[in-house]
Amino acid sequence: MVDESGGSLNQFNYDRLNEYFEQQDILASAAEIHGILSGMIAGGASTSGDEWLLLVSDLIHEGQSFKPDCKERLKELAEIIRTAMQDPDMGYSLLLPHDNVPLHERLQGLVGWVQSFLVGFGVNQTNMAGLSADLREAIDDMVEIAKLDFNVDDEEDAERAYFEIVEYLRVSALLCFNELGQKGKGKGQPNKVLH
Repeated sequence: MVDESGGSLNQFNYDRLNEYFEQQDILASAAEIHGILSGMIAGGASTSGDEWLLLVSDLIHEGQSFKPDCKERLKELAEIIRTAMQDPDMGYSLLLPHDNVPLHERLQGLVGWVQSFLVGFGVNQTNMAGLSADLREAIDDMVEIAKLDFNVDDEEDAERAYFEIVEYLRVSALLCFNELGQKGKGKGQPNKVLH
């Protein structure tokens, strides 16, 4: 489910982005970073200015400042995510390892993405009571998916389940954005993260 066709994620090829973040001494994978940014944006966090980068730094870079080039890369990625989530054709997709990568590695990427999405989402949304029933159910499902320990016995069934889960997460992220992220339009301030 990675767009390599020349779409907006093309410049953020999973492998190249992973390599880039490794060079920046960032321990999080491209899937985890995409998940955090997606969760923040879907939950209504602002990505205007530089303040949100301090929060991302706490989450993925042990509070250390990002180099200027890395800041620009993260801003670009956040803008691509926001634009894709606003796309009326539902052009948003998860940034995960390529489909030709062994399934267990893709599942690791998937679990990392959903765990990170929940962290990013929780930055702005700490009270579930105000959410619609559909969104509460989607978040509960994400929590369960994040806990899964995938056992790959039947490769064909596991492949099918993988793609169904990816699609479910994609639609759930869009549901979050449509209910919460659209309100902020990038203007709100993120809550402080409690460690």
